[in-house]
Amino acid sequence: MSIETFESWSLTLGIGGLVLYMVYIMYKLAQESAAGRFGTVMIFLTLGLGIIGFAAKSVIQIVIQV
Repeated sequence: MSIETFESWSLTLGIGGLVLYMVYIMYKLAQESAAGRFGTVMIFLTLGLGIIGFAAKSVIQIVIQV
């Protein structure tokens, strides 16, 4: 395995792990604050927009081949 391949896989798995950890943190935040259904949706929507924006940036870079 080349260094470039290892770095690519490590970056993908590392960022994926961090995203999953952020989702877990959002879930725990909603649970511990007793946010209710609407509050939980708002927590996931507002905090999740950052994750969606990061993923969209990656997809846009692939599409326009930067």
